[in-house]
Amino acid sequence: MSKYGTLHEVNGRYALRFERYFEYNQEDVFNMITNPEYFTQWYPFATGDMDLRLRGKIAFDDGEGTKYEGIITELTKPHTFEFQEVDDLLRISLHEKDKGCEMVFTHIFDDKDMVMYVAAGWHRCLDVLDQIVNGQQVEWKDNATELREYYKEAFDLK
Repeated sequence: MSKYGTLHEVNGRYALRFERYFEYNQEDVFNMITNPEYFTQWYPFATGDMDLRLRGKIAFDDGEGTKYEGIITELTKPHTFEFQEVDDLLRISLHEKDKGCEMVFTHIFDDKDMVMYVAAGWHRCLDVLDQIVNGQQVEWKDNATELREYYKEAFDLK
């Protein structure tokens, strides 16, 4: 399984899809993904203020004065966490696989000009999530430029 994301078109929108495998059960991984303390470590602009229920709100702050909320649109423990953040839809689903689980992370959005930046950003965020789930110290690698170049070429962007 590749750590690199793939790009798809869905109903006239763009969908970035990433797959990651964890050697832990769904319940443990789901709890780590949805725990506000961990969520703030890997998810951009998350404040830790999260009402973990269907139609619950997630607070975000971009650090530059803009605060906004996401709305949880699906929450099915231990395998689906989906929310709308502004006009984007983010879905995290977990599936039992081998002795652990596979996570499928999908971000659906409209702005094709941002694809390589969004893909590189999520790649880095999910690398940090992987560290958190595996009990490692969080280390943000300085690889954004290389990842943007990879996705620009992989998705044949001009």
